[in-house]
Amino acid sequence: MNDAELIERLAAVVGARQVLTDEAAKAPWLTDWRGRYRGEALAVTFPASTEDVAALVRVCDEADVAIVPQGGNTGLCGGATPLRDGRSVVINVSRMKRVREVDAANNALVVEAGCTLADVQRVADEHDRLFPLSLASEGSCEIGGNVSTNAGGVQVLRYGNTRELVLGVEVVLPDGRVWDGLRALRKDNTGYDLKQLFIGAEGTLGIVTAVALKLFPRPRSRATAWIDVPDPAAAVALLRAVQSRCGDRVTAFEIVGREALTLVLKHIPDARAPFAEVGEWGVLLELSDMIDGSALGALLESALGEAFEAGLARDAVIAQSEGQARALWALRENISEAQRIEGISIKHDIAVPVSRVAEFLQRAEQALRTRWPDARIVAFGHIGDGNLHYNLSKADALANPEFIARTPEINRVVHDLVDELGGSISAEHGLGQLKREEITRYRSEVEIEMMRALKRAFDPRGRMNPGKVV
Repeated sequence: MNDAELIERLAAVVGARQVLTDEAAKAPWLTDWRGRYRGEALAVTFPASTEDVAALVRVCDEADVAIVPQGGNTGLCGGATPLRDGRSVVINVSRMKRVREVDAANNALVVEAGCTLADVQRVADEHDRLFPLSLASEGSCEIGGNVSTNAGGVQVLRYGNTRELVLGVEVVLPDGRVWDGLRALRKDNTGYDLKQLFIGAEGTLGIVTAVALKLFPRPRSRATAWIDVPDPAAAVALLRAVQSRCGDRVTAFEIVGREALTLVLKHIPDARAPFAEVGEWGVLLELSDMIDGSALGALLESALGEAFEAGLARDAVIAQSEGQARALWALRENISEAQRIEGISIKHDIAVPVSRVAEFLQRAEQALRTRWPDARIVAFGHIGDGNLHYNLSKADALANPEFIARTPEINRVVHDLVDELGGSISAEHGLGQLKREEITRYRSEVEIEMMRALKRAFDPRGRMNPGKVV
């Protein structure tokens, strides 16, 4: 099958208007959100149903071309960007937005992969339920991509990663067959838990087309505070103290370094600092519960009072309205956008045991400043689950390109320390193209071979999202 025949066959499945072949028209779907990767593709296609996806996959299989699954294209590791060889077809599921079922009594929701995360949250809310996955990109990222990257976000501390929120999946396999695993069960002990193979696989084993998701009772109240802490060790101690006082009402616990907040105040309109002076480290804390707001607010005030007495906090501001809470959250959620505006940086998405977060931050800074004294360290993230975003650049724009060219050396410093502390070089962003080779340094030969064996079993011809993960 030549390229012209391939395009004709793809158009026969979804219609000519849903097959892009013009270079300018394809361009937005051939690069990642950060602009780090750019690939080429024979076509970008937009199926409207699982049947469409299966038919497109079969056409690609017959034509011997690769397949790149794609959703909202908000990933940070190039996992949804095709390679430069141009021998692939992008299958973008953004048109697949149906809500197939809401079972409030079972606390379950079945949606198609193209639903944005914000839409999933909205549907849950309309049925007096909560879908707790929450990301800065929730207005544009899609649930299929969230599942395929095992997205984390700010509420992992209480509700877990996407992996813990998925009850079942529907997947189109690399040969075009459809596996319907949309069982909305909490208990199903009938052999291997196959759905887990596709969660976090970044589209290398199949295309997730629909998901059965776990819902929760919707909290009736929230209490939000920004706290100035002396250092990361105090932040970790504060986390333990607040959890001991408030239990699983602690929904989110985020740490933000001074450099991160400074960039937000510089680049994001209407952003206002919580205090007159930007502290070295801040913590964004949120409690949620079924009790009324005044009781939850009193609990937060009591917990913070104990923190002040213990020397774990130096100042705090408690949101007095939903608008104030949103403003505090905007400071945290706009860090990535502010960094993007500022310019290119060397990004790390790492995880270490919570007990070793402070050690990582202290030792990493010491090691890096020994070699690059004027490096700007932008550190922030989900300290409650040990996941930090640790990004480096030069404040001097003219000096930054030379610094970025040292990425392999800088990665080695950061990642070797993460590995020494029993951590992971990819906490929630995945491997994609960015860390595909890097991971082989930090995982055993046995583990890498098991992953490759799974890839061969599901995709023996290597056509599903090649050049990613393994």
